[in-house]
Amino acid sequence: MASRSCLYAFLLLLAFQSTVIKANTVVLPPQCRPVPAGTLARFEFLVNLIIAKAEFLLRSSNGTGIEDIAPGLVQGPVPTGATVANLDNATRAAIREFGLAGVGILRAIVDETLLRAPLPRPQLNFTAEVFNRILNLSGLTPPFNVYGSPTQFLLVTEPLVSSLQFYLAQFTPSIAGNALQQLAAGIGLTAAAQVGYFRTRLNAMVNSPVPPFTMTVANFTNTTATAVNQLGLCGVKNEGLIVPLSLGAENRTATNVVTADVNSLSPRRTEREVLRIAFGTGNATRPGGIFPSGLNGTLYRLIVALRQS
Repeated sequence: MASRSCLYAFLLLLAFQSTVIKANTVVLPPQCRPVPAGTLARFEFLVNLIIAKAEFLLRSSNGTGIEDIAPGLVQGPVPTGATVANLDNATRAAIREFGLAGVGILRAIVDETLLRAPLPRPQLNFTAEVFNRILNLSGLTPPFNVYGSPTQFLLVTEPLVSSLQFYLAQFTPSIAGNALQQLAAGIGLTAAAQVGYFRTRLNAMVNSPVPPFTMTVANFTNTTATAVNQLGLCGVKNEGLIVPLSLGAENRTATNVVTADVNSLSPRRTEREVLRIAFGTGNATRPGGIFPSGLNGTLYRLIVALRQS
Protein backbone atom coordinates (compact mmCIF):
# COMPACT_ATOMS: atom_id res chain seq x y z
CA MET A 1 0.00 0.00 0.00
CA ALA A 2 2.83 2.35 0.83
CA SER A 3 4.39 1.83 -2.59
CA ARG A 4 1.04 2.47 -4.31
CA SER A 5 0.57 5.67 -2.27
CA CYS A 6 4.04 6.84 -3.22
CA LEU A 7 3.41 6.07 -6.89
CA TYR A 8 0.07 7.93 -6.79
CA ALA A 9 1.69 10.96 -5.15
CA PHE A 10 4.47 10.93 -7.74
CA LEU A 11 1.97 10.84 -10.61
CA LEU A 12 0.04 13.73 -9.07
CA LEU A 13 3.26 15.73 -8.81
CA LEU A 14 4.06 15.08 -12.47
CA ALA A 15 0.57 16.13 -13.50
CA PHE A 16 0.85 19.32 -11.43
CA GLN A 17 4.26 20.17 -12.89
CA SER A 18 2.97 19.54 -16.40
CA THR A 19 0.02 21.87 -15.79
CA VAL A 20 2.33 24.60 -14.44
CA ILE A 21 4.70 24.29 -17.39
CA LYS A 22 1.83 24.51 -19.88
CA ALA A 23 0.33 27.50 -18.07
CA ASN A 24 3.64 29.39 -18.09
CA THR A 25 4.73 28.49 -21.62
CA VAL A 26 4.18 31.13 -24.27
CA VAL A 27 4.29 29.82 -27.82
CA LEU A 28 6.00 32.48 -29.90
CA PRO A 29 5.17 32.92 -33.58
CA PRO A 30 7.99 31.72 -35.87
CA GLN A 31 9.27 35.21 -36.69
CA CYS A 32 9.76 35.97 -32.98
CA ARG A 33 11.75 32.89 -32.01
CA PRO A 34 15.52 33.13 -31.35
CA VAL A 35 17.86 31.39 -33.76
CA PRO A 36 19.74 28.45 -32.17
CA ALA A 37 23.44 29.30 -31.93
CA GLY A 38 26.48 28.78 -29.74
CA THR A 39 27.92 31.27 -27.29
CA LEU A 40 30.79 32.42 -29.51
CA ALA A 41 28.47 32.98 -32.48
CA ARG A 42 26.21 35.09 -30.29
CA PHE A 43 29.11 37.25 -29.11
CA GLU A 44 30.20 37.65 -32.75
CA PHE A 45 26.75 38.98 -33.55
CA LEU A 46 26.74 41.28 -30.52
CA VAL A 47 30.11 42.76 -31.47
CA ASN A 48 28.57 44.21 -34.65
CA LEU A 49 25.95 46.06 -32.60
CA ILE A 50 28.40 47.36 -30.02
CA ILE A 51 30.79 48.58 -32.70
CA ALA A 52 27.93 50.40 -34.43
CA LYS A 53 26.78 52.03 -31.20
CA ALA A 54 30.29 53.07 -30.13
CA GLU A 55 31.17 54.49 -33.55
CA PHE A 56 27.93 56.48 -33.74
CA LEU A 57 28.26 57.95 -30.25
CA LEU A 58 31.97 58.77 -30.59
CA ARG A 59 31.65 60.33 -34.04
CA SER A 60 28.53 62.27 -33.04
CA SER A 61 30.12 63.67 -29.90
CA ASN A 62 33.53 64.80 -31.11
CA GLY A 63 34.31 63.26 -34.51
CA THR A 64 36.60 60.46 -33.32
CA GLY A 65 36.17 56.75 -33.94
CA ILE A 66 37.12 53.52 -32.20
CA GLU A 67 40.49 53.38 -33.95
CA ASP A 68 41.37 56.83 -32.57
CA ILE A 69 40.76 55.54 -29.04
CA ALA A 70 42.07 51.97 -29.33
CA PRO A 71 44.23 51.39 -32.43
CA GLY A 72 44.10 47.79 -33.61
CA LEU A 73 40.88 46.89 -31.76
CA VAL A 74 38.65 47.00 -34.86
CA GLN A 75 39.26 46.84 -38.58
CA GLY A 76 36.98 47.40 -41.53
CA PRO A 77 35.27 50.04 -43.69
CA VAL A 78 35.21 53.53 -42.24
CA PRO A 79 31.64 54.53 -41.21
CA THR A 80 29.92 57.06 -43.44
CA GLY A 81 27.43 59.82 -42.79
CA ALA A 82 28.24 60.72 -39.18
CA THR A 83 28.42 64.40 -38.25
CA VAL A 84 29.45 66.04 -35.01
CA ALA A 85 26.09 66.82 -33.43
CA ASN A 86 24.99 70.23 -32.17
CA LEU A 87 25.05 69.34 -28.46
CA ASP A 88 25.46 71.29 -25.23
CA ASN A 89 28.60 70.51 -23.25
CA ALA A 90 26.93 68.24 -20.68
CA THR A 91 25.16 66.14 -23.32
CA ARG A 92 28.31 65.94 -25.43
CA ALA A 93 30.31 64.70 -22.45
CA ALA A 94 27.74 62.00 -21.65
CA ILE A 95 27.51 60.80 -25.27
CA ARG A 96 31.29 60.64 -25.54
CA GLU A 97 31.43 58.71 -22.26
CA PHE A 98 28.95 56.14 -23.60
CA GLY A 99 31.01 55.80 -26.78
CA LEU A 100 34.16 55.25 -24.77
CA ALA A 101 32.31 52.66 -22.68
CA GLY A 102 31.62 50.77 -25.89
CA VAL A 103 35.35 50.61 -26.58
CA GLY A 104 35.93 49.16 -23.12
CA ILE A 105 33.20 46.56 -23.66
CA LEU A 106 34.78 45.48 -26.94
CA ARG A 107 38.12 45.12 -25.20
CA ALA A 108 36.50 43.02 -22.46
CA ILE A 109 34.96 40.74 -25.10
CA VAL A 110 38.37 40.23 -26.67
CA ASP A 111 39.87 39.49 -23.25
CA GLU A 112 37.13 37.10 -22.09
CA THR A 113 36.11 35.22 -25.25
CA LEU A 114 37.87 33.47 -28.13
CA LEU A 115 37.28 36.46 -30.40
CA ARG A 116 40.48 38.27 -31.27
CA ALA A 117 41.43 41.78 -32.30
CA PRO A 118 41.11 43.36 -34.73
CA LEU A 119 37.38 42.75 -34.56
CA PRO A 120 35.75 43.05 -37.99
CA ARG A 121 33.74 46.23 -38.39
CA PRO A 122 30.75 46.08 -40.73
CA GLN A 123 29.98 48.88 -43.16
CA LEU A 124 28.01 51.51 -41.22
CA ASN A 125 25.80 54.32 -42.51
CA PHE A 126 24.95 57.11 -40.07
CA THR A 127 23.36 59.66 -42.41
CA ALA A 128 20.37 61.50 -40.95
CA GLU A 129 18.16 60.13 -43.74
CA VAL A 130 18.84 56.55 -42.61
CA PHE A 131 17.60 57.25 -39.09
CA ASN A 132 14.59 59.14 -40.44
CA ARG A 133 13.53 56.17 -42.59
CA ILE A 134 13.91 53.68 -39.74
CA LEU A 135 11.98 55.83 -37.27
CA ASN A 136 9.28 57.11 -39.66
CA LEU A 137 10.46 60.71 -39.45
CA SER A 138 11.07 61.27 -43.18
CA GLY A 139 7.89 63.24 -43.91
CA LEU A 140 8.59 66.17 -41.63
CA THR A 141 9.15 69.75 -42.82
CA PRO A 142 11.83 70.92 -42.37
CA PRO A 143 13.64 67.55 -42.47
CA PHE A 144 14.32 66.03 -39.05
CA ASN A 145 18.05 66.07 -38.33
CA VAL A 146 19.45 63.78 -35.63
CA TYR A 147 22.54 65.99 -35.48
CA GLY A 148 20.62 69.29 -35.32
CA SER A 149 20.03 69.67 -31.57
CA PRO A 150 20.38 67.79 -28.27
CA THR A 151 16.67 66.93 -28.24
CA GLN A 152 16.66 65.60 -31.80
CA PHE A 153 19.75 63.55 -31.04
CA LEU A 154 18.21 62.03 -27.91
CA LEU A 155 14.95 61.24 -29.70
CA VAL A 156 16.76 59.18 -32.34
CA THR A 157 19.31 57.53 -30.08
CA GLU A 158 16.87 56.36 -27.38
CA PRO A 159 14.77 53.88 -29.40
CA LEU A 160 17.83 52.35 -31.08
CA VAL A 161 19.79 51.99 -27.83
CA SER A 162 16.66 50.57 -26.17
CA SER A 163 16.40 47.92 -28.88
CA LEU A 164 19.99 46.88 -28.17
CA GLN A 165 19.24 46.67 -24.45
CA PHE A 166 16.20 44.48 -25.15
CA TYR A 167 18.42 42.20 -27.23
CA LEU A 168 20.83 41.89 -24.31
CA ALA A 169 17.91 40.80 -22.11
CA GLN A 170 17.39 37.94 -24.59
CA PHE A 171 21.12 37.37 -25.08
CA THR A 172 22.33 36.93 -21.50
CA PRO A 173 20.37 33.78 -20.47
CA SER A 174 21.55 31.99 -23.63
CA ILE A 175 25.24 32.32 -22.77
CA ALA A 176 27.08 29.25 -21.47
CA GLY A 177 29.65 29.46 -18.65
CA ASN A 178 29.68 31.58 -15.51
CA ALA A 179 32.45 33.94 -16.63
CA LEU A 180 30.78 34.72 -19.94
CA GLN A 181 27.37 35.06 -18.31
CA GLN A 182 28.87 37.64 -15.95
CA LEU A 183 30.36 39.43 -18.95
CA ALA A 184 26.99 39.46 -20.72
CA ALA A 185 25.21 40.65 -17.57
CA GLY A 186 27.71 43.48 -17.16
CA ILE A 187 27.18 44.61 -20.74
CA GLY A 188 23.42 44.49 -20.25
CA LEU A 189 23.50 46.53 -17.05
CA THR A 190 25.64 49.21 -18.70
CA ALA A 191 23.23 49.39 -21.64
CA ALA A 192 20.23 49.63 -19.30
CA ALA A 193 21.82 52.52 -17.39
CA GLN A 194 22.46 54.38 -20.64
CA VAL A 195 18.86 53.87 -21.77
CA GLY A 196 17.80 55.28 -18.39
CA TYR A 197 19.85 58.40 -19.08
CA PHE A 198 18.22 58.98 -22.46
CA ARG A 199 14.67 58.42 -21.23
CA THR A 200 15.18 60.53 -18.10
CA ARG A 201 16.49 63.41 -20.19
CA LEU A 202 13.55 63.16 -22.58
CA ASN A 203 11.02 62.78 -19.77
CA ALA A 204 12.19 66.06 -18.22
CA MET A 205 10.80 67.85 -21.31
CA VAL A 206 8.04 65.36 -22.20
CA ASN A 207 5.36 67.98 -22.93
CA SER A 208 7.64 70.48 -24.64
CA PRO A 209 7.58 70.96 -28.42
CA VAL A 210 10.70 70.00 -30.36
CA PRO A 211 11.85 73.05 -32.38
CA PRO A 212 11.37 73.68 -35.23
CA PHE A 213 8.35 71.35 -35.04
CA THR A 214 5.06 71.66 -33.16
CA MET A 215 5.11 68.01 -32.03
CA THR A 216 6.02 67.42 -28.40
CA VAL A 217 8.69 65.09 -27.09
CA ALA A 218 5.93 62.68 -26.04
CA ASN A 219 4.51 62.67 -29.58
CA PHE A 220 7.93 61.95 -31.06
CA THR A 221 8.65 59.09 -28.67
CA ASN A 222 5.31 57.49 -29.54
CA THR A 223 6.08 57.85 -33.25
CA THR A 224 9.55 56.33 -33.03
CA ALA A 225 8.43 53.52 -30.72
CA THR A 226 5.61 52.60 -33.10
CA ALA A 227 8.00 52.60 -36.06
CA VAL A 228 10.46 50.30 -34.30
CA ASN A 229 7.73 47.91 -33.17
CA GLN A 230 6.31 47.69 -36.68
CA LEU A 231 9.73 46.84 -38.09
CA GLY A 232 10.42 44.30 -35.32
CA LEU A 233 7.19 42.37 -36.12
CA CYS A 234 6.86 40.99 -32.59
CA GLY A 235 4.46 43.24 -30.75
CA VAL A 236 4.77 46.29 -28.53
CA LYS A 237 8.21 46.37 -26.90
CA ASN A 238 9.52 49.89 -27.46
CA GLU A 239 7.20 52.45 -25.87
CA GLY A 240 6.78 56.20 -25.73
CA LEU A 241 7.03 58.31 -22.60
CA ILE A 242 3.25 58.61 -22.29
CA VAL A 243 1.17 55.44 -22.69
CA PRO A 244 -2.44 54.35 -22.15
CA LEU A 245 -3.20 53.11 -18.63
CA SER A 246 -3.46 49.60 -20.08
CA LEU A 247 0.28 49.74 -20.81
CA GLY A 248 1.37 51.61 -17.67
CA ALA A 249 2.85 50.00 -14.57
CA GLU A 250 0.10 47.97 -12.88
CA ASN A 251 -2.38 49.74 -15.20
CA ARG A 252 -2.26 52.71 -12.81
CA THR A 253 -0.07 55.26 -14.56
CA ALA A 254 0.30 56.83 -17.98
CA THR A 255 3.87 57.95 -17.31
CA ASN A 256 6.43 55.58 -18.75
CA VAL A 257 9.98 56.57 -17.88
CA VAL A 258 11.08 52.90 -17.91
CA THR A 259 9.86 50.71 -20.76
CA ALA A 260 8.67 47.35 -19.45
CA ASP A 261 6.20 44.54 -20.08
CA VAL A 262 2.96 43.82 -18.20
CA ASN A 263 4.96 42.63 -15.18
CA SER A 264 7.38 45.59 -15.33
CA LEU A 265 10.15 43.38 -16.70
CA SER A 266 12.43 44.38 -19.54
CA PRO A 267 11.14 43.32 -22.95
CA ARG A 268 13.33 41.02 -25.05
CA ARG A 269 14.28 41.21 -28.70
CA THR A 270 15.85 38.44 -30.77
CA GLU A 271 18.61 38.77 -33.34
CA ARG A 272 16.12 38.86 -36.18
CA GLU A 273 14.06 41.60 -34.55
CA VAL A 274 17.17 43.74 -34.13
CA LEU A 275 18.15 43.15 -37.76
CA ARG A 276 14.71 44.10 -39.06
CA ILE A 277 14.93 47.35 -37.12
CA ALA A 278 18.57 48.27 -37.84
CA PHE A 279 18.15 47.46 -41.54
CA GLY A 280 14.95 49.49 -41.67
CA THR A 281 13.52 46.89 -44.04
CA GLY A 282 11.45 44.75 -41.65
CA ASN A 283 13.38 41.78 -43.07
CA ALA A 284 16.35 40.21 -41.27
CA THR A 285 17.85 38.97 -44.55
CA ARG A 286 17.55 42.23 -46.50
CA PRO A 287 20.33 44.63 -45.41
CA GLY A 288 20.00 48.39 -45.42
CA GLY A 289 19.75 51.24 -42.98
CA ILE A 290 22.60 51.36 -40.49
CA PHE A 291 24.12 48.15 -41.93
CA PRO A 292 23.91 48.53 -45.73
CA SER A 293 26.06 45.43 -46.34
CA GLY A 294 24.82 43.30 -43.45
CA LEU A 295 26.73 42.08 -40.41
CA ASN A 296 29.79 39.92 -39.80
CA GLY A 297 29.81 36.52 -38.14
CA THR A 298 28.45 32.98 -38.20
CA LEU A 299 25.02 33.74 -36.75
CA TYR A 300 24.19 36.41 -39.30
CA ARG A 301 25.34 34.18 -42.16
CA LEU A 302 23.13 31.38 -40.77
CA ILE A 303 20.08 33.68 -40.69
CA VAL A 304 20.70 34.65 -44.31
CA ALA A 305 21.39 31.07 -45.45
CA LEU A 306 18.19 29.78 -43.81
CA ARG A 307 16.22 32.78 -45.15
CA GLN A 308 14.92 33.51 -41.69
CA SER A 309 13.48 36.90 -42.47
